[in-house]
Amino acid sequence: MKAAVYRGAGNVQVEEVPDPAIVEPTDAVVRVVRSCICGSDLWAYRGVIQRAVPARLGHEFLGVVEFVGPDVRTVAAGDLVVAPFQWSDNTCPACRDGIQTSCVNGGTFGAPGTDGGQGEAVRVPWADGTLVAVPGGIAGATDGLLRSLLATTDVAATGLHGARLAEVGPGSTVVVIGDGAVGLCAVLGARSILGAERIILCSRNPHRRELGRRFGATEVISERGDAAVAAVRDLTGGLGSRHVVEAVGTPEAWEMALGMAREGGTIGAVGVPHTTPQLALFPLLVHHLRVHMGVAPVRHYLPDLIDRVMAGTYDAGAVFDLELPLDQVAEGYRAMSERRAIKVMLT
Repeated sequence: MKAAVYRGAGNVQVEEVPDPAIVEPTDAVVRVVRSCICGSDLWAYRGVIQRAVPARLGHEFLGVVEFVGPDVRTVAAGDLVVAPFQWSDNTCPACRDGIQTSCVNGGTFGAPGTDGGQGEAVRVPWADGTLVAVPGGIAGATDGLLRSLLATTDVAATGLHGARLAEVGPGSTVVVIGDGAVGLCAVLGARSILGAERIILCSRNPHRRELGRRFGATEVISERGDAAVAAVRDLTGGLGSRHVVEAVGTPEAWEMALGMAREGGTIGAVGVPHTTPQLALFPLLVHHLRVHMGVAPVRHYLPDLIDRVMAGTYDAGAVFDLELPLDQVAEGYRAMSERRAIKVMLT
């Protein structure tokens, strides 16, 4: 089968790789229908972090089950399923606490020795605990529905998780730092699911600003750094915001988050800190700030998000603004790295 393979910074190729097969009785093999490129995939592509070569790529996908192991009970061949970016048994103590990304038997698609989502098929460990079947199956799935469902595999749930970590609730004012797919989905989740009243999005890109407003941002600021902090303070009567979502992970974004949070405020952080920012503790102490952070347990959110998608009340699919066949995955990486695309969907 064909799959995207990382061959070094700036070098992604489509190659022939072995077909996946059932290894454990709890496995499933899923034929991929839609996949996508994640912002976190770009760190190795840009050479910011080192990654083993060669390596399979991708951790976001949905597809149709082809085979299941003898112990699999909740999905069957022919089911249309959504996969979170990490697999989990969904029964260990961490999973029962709703943090499936800390599962003792968990792992990430595209990690060394695993199948990546940017390929024609994927072996899914712990299929019962990982995969969520979509009502109606593939026969009734329109392109728009598949696009919306694909967003739930990572960015929709991660953005919502950031807003929940920031303790956003009905009537809240929240600042979202980051106009990538996760930040935009934080806007959407804060507005349409958590009931935020006022959402200030930090964005310079006209296309992303427009989508942010479509998703529910009430104000958009283009400033960065200290100027952005001053802009948020000005918009909030000098107080800052009680709720801040950090969806970037860089030192600059963290400095902005600390400066934008009001006294006693909460920062919900889901930006992956590949550049290892150093978090200053003194401002947290002096200003009574709370920092809640964590890798989003997508599997925890999937049932509810899929129900909302199927009911037509939630749609994050617009974050996919470029669609390419798998054979053109290298162009997808270039487009996202150059910020010509928010998020690329692969067919």
